Amino acid sequence: MAVTDEMVCFSLYSAARATTQAYRSLLAPWGLTYPQYLVLAILWHEGEQSVGALGEAMQLDSGTLSPLVRRLEQAGYVTRARSPLDERVVLVRLTDAGLALRAEVAPARATIAELAGMADAEHRQRLIAELRELTTLLQGMNDREDASAAARG
Repeated sequence: MAVTDEMVCFSLYSAARATTQAYRSLLAPWGLTYPQYLVLAILWHEGEQSVGALGEAMQLDSGTLSPLVRRLEQAGYVTRARSPLDERVVLVRLTDAGLALRAEVAPARATIAELAGMADAEHRQRLIAELRELTTLLQGMNDREDASAAARG
């Protein structure tokens, strides 16, 4: 038995890579990357968002998110504009093409769920809840380490 067979972190890493690769092939006809799809999914569900709100939802910093959003804008799926209330805030909004894309790309999520054996909503919700709990716990560890480092330095 390989050491990686007993490592939760390796299983999570492998699952994440496999998910990304599966989405990559499904999204290729539209020239979308998996992170771009996730941004679009947030906008489809939540509507217009600030770059900051998208960054929080995606857990990405603006240096990573901004080029991603810029490529979506160049593809004609979103627009970016400064907020009329606060010019420091950049708002991201779906275009008509971005809205129309939802119907074309929507089957990807169901295809991934089916391929992963998670067509059952209850199973899917259990897994999501466990992964969210794991994320929260590990982020808590990182937050404690950041606070300790700040106190030391």
